[in-house]
This record gives sequence, structure tokens and C-alpha cells, in this order.
Amino acid sequence: MRDPDHTDLDQALRSALTVLRGQAGADWTVPAGPLDWTCRDTAAHIAHDLLAYAGQLAAAPDDAYLPCDLTVRPHATVAQILQIMTASGGLLSTALAAADPALRAWHWGPCDPSGFAAMGMAETLLHTHDITQGLRAAWTPPADLAALVLHRLFPDAPDGDPTAVLLWCTGRGELPGHARRTEWSWRAARP
Repeated sequence: MRDPDHTDLDQALRSALTVLRGQAGADWTVPAGPLDWTCRDTAAHIAHDLLAYAGQLAAAPDDAYLPCDLTVRPHATVAQILQIMTASGGLLSTALAAADPALRAWHWGPCDPSGFAAMGMAETLLHTHDITQGLRAAWTPPADLAALVLHRLFPDAPDGDPTAVLLWCTGRGELPGHARRTEWSWRAARP
């Protein structure tokens, strides 16, 4: 299986934004699925991570994250937060498309562009799933995108439906024959 790239991130963003825009009129102050964050805060978190990954690729630090954070103003509407998510995702996609495959930037070790693409996809897909659970909207991460995330970030994941396995790998679901995960981490660093 190939590593993910900017086109896969774009596809993940389109899928997420389509369902989230359709829920813009819902109450986004409710918890996002199993998280302590609200749906609104979770969408802002997606945008933050996408922008942080873009910054890492652009600056290519080798020992830490850049000392900056995205701040979403308290009065921002859900529609505006989704625009911020669109902008952040676009910046990450552009950075990924421009990055030399040999580039390494810090994410708990040296991480290549495909790792940042996979992490951006994972944050987008998993937290969109959390938000849609909170809003009671039917949506799951597309299996083809989940498979790419698993391939790049969870190489030791068990076999099975990629969406179910990704949810299990991140403590969000049950998987027959496997205990539910309460702790997990992905492997993005790649020498």
C-alpha cells in the first residue's frame, strides 16, 4: 500500500466538511462523542492541528513544535470555524504538495511528509467522527482513507474493516477478539 499524500488529505477534508457543514445549525456546545471537548472546540482543534502540521513542514524544525497556537475567537460561528478548518487544511495540503519527500520535521522524532499527511487525515477523520457522534449525525471515516492512515501510522494494526480498526486503534470502538484500547499512540516518526 502507498503512503498518503496531499490528495488524500484533500479527500478527507472534503468528506469531513460535507457532513459538518450539513450540521452547522445543530447545537455544537454538546460533547463531541467520547471527548470532554464540545463539538465546537473539537472542530477548532482539527483546524489547530492542521495548521500546526503545515507550520512544521514549512519550518522543518528537528527538535520541537513551533511555539505558536491557533486561537479561534470565542464569538466565531460554527460556519466560521469550518472556514478556519478549510483554510488550515488548505495550508497543510499546499505544504505537503511542495515538500520534498526527503524532508523531515519534528513530530516526536523525524517525520516525513507522508506522516504529516496521515496525521492530518487522522485528526480530521477521527475528530469528525467524534463531532458527528455528539451531533447524532450518521457518518464514519471512509474505509479507503482509514486504510491509508492505518498503513502509515498503525503498521501493526490487526486485519479487518479499516474504519472499524482505525476506531479501535484510537480507543473509539470495539474490535472482536481485541480488548478495547484505553491508551494508544501512532507512529509518525520515520528516519
